[in-house]
Amino acid sequence: MRLGSGTFAAGCVVIEVLGVALFLRGFFPAPVFSGTERQAESPAPEPSAGASSNWTEPPPPLFSKVVIMLIDALRDDFVFGSKGVKFMPYTTYLVEKGSSLSFVAEAKPPTVTMPRIKALLTGSLPGFIDVVRNLNSPTLLEDNVITRAKAAGKRIIFYGDETWVKLFPKHFVEYDGTTSFFVSDYTEVDDNVTRHLDKVLKRQDWDVLILHYLGLDHIGHISGPNSPLIGPKLGEMDSILMKIHTSLLAEEREALLPSLLALCGDHGMSEAGGHGASSTEEVNTALVLISSAFERKPGDARHPAHVQQTDLAATLSIGLGLPIPKSNTGSLMFPVVEGRPMREQLRFLHLNTVQLSKLLQENVPSYEKEPGFEQFKVSERLHRNWVRLYLEENNSEVLFNLGAKVRRQYLDALRMLRLSLTRRAAQYDVYSMAVGTVLVLETPPQSTSRWSELDLLSLLGTVGHVLSLGSSSFIEEEQQTWYFLVNTLCLALCHQTYRNCFLGDDCAPQRCPHTGEEFDGIAVALQGKRAGPEGWELSQAPKDPSSLAALRGPERWMVLASPWLVLACCRLLRSLNQTGVQWAHRPDLGHWLTSSDHKAELSVLAALSLTVIFVLIQKRCSLTSKVALALGLLGVYCYRAATGTVLSPWQQDNKDISKGITEARFVYVFVLGILFTGTKGLLKSQIIAADFTARTVGLWEIYSGLVLLAALLLRPHNLPVLVLSLTVQTVMTQFIWRPLRHGTAEVTVMHYWFGQAFFYFQGNSNSIATVDVSAGFVGLGAYVEIPAMFLTAFATYSGPVLWASHLVNFLTSEASSGSALSHACFCHALICSIPVSGYIIMVTSLRYHLFIWSVFSPKLLYEGMHLLVTAAVCIFFTAMDQTNTKS
Repeated sequence: MRLGSGTFAAGCVVIEVLGVALFLRGFFPAPVFSGTERQAESPAPEPSAGASSNWTEPPPPLFSKVVIMLIDALRDDFVFGSKGVKFMPYTTYLVEKGSSLSFVAEAKPPTVTMPRIKALLTGSLPGFIDVVRNLNSPTLLEDNVITRAKAAGKRIIFYGDETWVKLFPKHFVEYDGTTSFFVSDYTEVDDNVTRHLDKVLKRQDWDVLILHYLGLDHIGHISGPNSPLIGPKLGEMDSILMKIHTSLLAEEREALLPSLLALCGDHGMSEAGGHGASSTEEVNTALVLISSAFERKPGDARHPAHVQQTDLAATLSIGLGLPIPKSNTGSLMFPVVEGRPMREQLRFLHLNTVQLSKLLQENVPSYEKEPGFEQFKVSERLHRNWVRLYLEENNSEVLFNLGAKVRRQYLDALRMLRLSLTRRAAQYDVYSMAVGTVLVLETPPQSTSRWSELDLLSLLGTVGHVLSLGSSSFIEEEQQTWYFLVNTLCLALCHQTYRNCFLGDDCAPQRCPHTGEEFDGIAVALQGKRAGPEGWELSQAPKDPSSLAALRGPERWMVLASPWLVLACCRLLRSLNQTGVQWAHRPDLGHWLTSSDHKAELSVLAALSLTVIFVLIQKRCSLTSKVALALGLLGVYCYRAATGTVLSPWQQDNKDISKGITEARFVYVFVLGILFTGTKGLLKSQIIAADFTARTVGLWEIYSGLVLLAALLLRPHNLPVLVLSLTVQTVMTQFIWRPLRHGTAEVTVMHYWFGQAFFYFQGNSNSIATVDVSAGFVGLGAYVEIPAMFLTAFATYSGPVLWASHLVNFLTSEASSGSALSHACFCHALICSIPVSGYIIMVTSLRYHLFIWSVFSPKLLYEGMHLLVTAAVCIFFTAMDQTNTKS
């Protein structure tokens, strides 16, 4: 049996997917921790010289109780900026005048919840692959504060994000987890946490209380940081903090030690409302430590100091009288112990530097040459001298000055040790990376006997794009590369069209380099009885394709104007969503439309867009699918009206009744119905060999179902992206690809390029923060992992998927056999494999680059996901190839 080119290409893509998976396994290795190691070790004794020190036991705790109030996505300006002054008056008072210490805690990417919880409690830097594990958190085996506290007999209570319950399944004496992924809910998810507060605060049978509030993060995902919902939510959090603080103050009257209330965020929030990347808004979080131990003198103004998020683990350990986690890379927040006697200060700093120095010895063979380790030895020697002087003479100016010097030495040693450990946080499995790279590079090259101008443009554009991926700036602003390429493509098509129309150049049907078959068989066979995918009658194609000069009237002018029309559509889309990094904050049409002052304009635009979508795609559908499509698009508007994003003319006071769940499920019924009808047509074409219409109509109905699903999942202001995508496809089909008789390879490359451009026109970027996770919960009443992941992925990659689906429809309607699909499969696999192969080589050579985790690694995950989409497309191509061959 001879292996077809489509099957061969699909097999190559599958091998490439395996290669990328193996490469990712080596590039993002799973960390292995021995959770019990050094658990029973005694803390390092106080350095002594000449006389024995009696400070060999663990230091006593500084606080009797600790409450951690973690507000998801609490970026620093929500507390320390104008929003904090306006909506969080009690917190602002504590920050400015109360007994508190304020910090801006910097989180490292990926700025998603699970890795940040690990950083807060272990003090280590989680691997970037934890951005994937965030969807289903495994048990945390690494040494951490919670495990240490439980081993010390501390009673821990938790309410909030169920991620904590997954990380610490047997550590809480009482807990109530709430799902963190159902982003449509920002009310009950917090009420379910607060409802336990009154009874817990009255009890005395706990030592650590952890509260994780999710509502603020969910509001950000839905409508961004400037949403009118942000203020009331911050006010709610402020009132909860005041309740906790006043309760702790009342209990301190009977306690020997003060309590500690830690207000913190796990990550920030981008200007678009997401998180996961490394922008300032995403990495800077608020951290406020509140305790009567931090008494402030009158007129003592304290500005928030910058610390690392990992510093909290060492600070909490010292505060609870626990050993510092062995994998901690953070430093003790010195202001917490600044009011303690000098001997205690030096004792705490010594414990922290000993722990970091041991971690350095385990990870760096030449640790003795590290500046931080040398500084640590100097600090320990000075500390030993200070202890000897302290035991001999308890109070003198010399003793104080030497103590201050030792303290500075320890702080410098901590800073240098932390830097050394941070630089060595990435451990790569080079063998897996090498094997994966070899598998990826095995994709065979394509040869062609004839190069046209568009072929040359495709080659130069692909190579230029690959080379641009070696620059972090070009990755952050990759949308500019694709905008330039599609604009250049439009100009090249304009040149080709004008040359053929006015100069009469030879425009004979181009032969596919694989088979030499032409694309004119179907038009003759159908004799003008069938409409094309966009309603264009195939009989209207030029009878004599040798020259476009034969075109007259409106047809001629439309062919001449179509490249400029496509260019205008692309330029308009660039103004809709600012994306990337450097210009993402600038105002655009999307921000204008989504503001509360322009809901009427957004409603009109959404209704008009849905109407145009119906007009563009209904002509090829059967009557049943047309009715389902019309009702489905109406349901899309009803869903957005129910969620309050657009105005509803039939609903009084525009009150949310069902939160859109019923309306969205109503649309899903029609999506599945249209997909079922299309699939039935494809199966019918396999049974009845001559039923060409059933196959083409079935394919188009599948495409229509995907368009309806995209219309439901995309935000209302992004519906024009879908409309203009369909418009460009219609214009290119009617007035470019058919009249100019482009070959399979050229049509495939154009579809791929436009698919990539429309990925960025949606507002996506190579930043994880731009992934719209709210799309994964449209129509869901609770978090269901597989549907949520599928819907999120489809919403993110709807541009490339719809353009690939349109490519199948176009080639099926144009070709007399399945060979065109086979060749399209091969070309699509090739043009996707080149960037992936090149980028893997580049990221391997740049694995120690400064921006490897903030820029290059997110792009690597996007490339891996896009390759999965490509594999699905190629398998679909291959299946259609087999269907066409049988027909």
